[in-house]
Amino acid sequence: MSGLLDLINSPTGKQLISGVAGQTGQPEDKTAEVLSMAMPLLMGAMKKNASTPGGAQGLMNALSSKHDGSILDDLGGLFGGGVNQNVVNDGAGILGHVFGAKQPQVENALSSKSGMDAGTISQILKIAAPILLGYLGKQTRQQSVSSPEGLNGLLGGLMGGGRAANKQQSLVESFLDSDGDGSVIDDLAGMVLNGGSRKKGGLGGLLGGLFGK
Repeated sequence: MSGLLDLINSPTGKQLISGVAGQTGQPEDKTAEVLSMAMPLLMGAMKKNASTPGGAQGLMNALSSKHDGSILDDLGGLFGGGVNQNVVNDGAGILGHVFGAKQPQVENALSSKSGMDAGTISQILKIAAPILLGYLGKQTRQQSVSSPEGLNGLLGGLMGGGRAANKQQSLVESFLDSDGDGSVIDDLAGMVLNGGSRKKGGLGGLLGGLFGK
């Protein structure tokens, strides 16, 4: 099954990294590092939301209409003249929905981990969110996913499947549910960026070493 590795390590992913870097004025390697931490967090938050029937149905509706994957068809155009404000506004709405009140905590934790300021992190997330949803929309069509159960399975598969993904999902959930200082992001980012000693089947192994980390 296709996973986040396929997205981030594909020509589309490289275009995404390059485009986001150009939009935010950040180096590509630093942008890649942030995206490789942010994408699993976004995916994990979506999976958490989709664990309820209402949340799953809402995501299914979004994927079958507005976020059908067409945004991926012309990323060059998307980034060519600067990202359209409608896309950024859409991203802000997605982030508010999936992260809720935890959004500043997520942004600050990613900022602390990457050394990039939280405002730039917020910009990156707003651009990445609609693209990730578009990717999900494309996957649901390609794999003929039509039920909430199928959607949950797809999300689990994209996160790598198996125990590593389950552990990562529980880290995402504890991070989003806790009122702590967000230190769990260190564990999560460690799984994502330092997959060397872990099984290569999970998301940590898939993304670990991708950018020479």
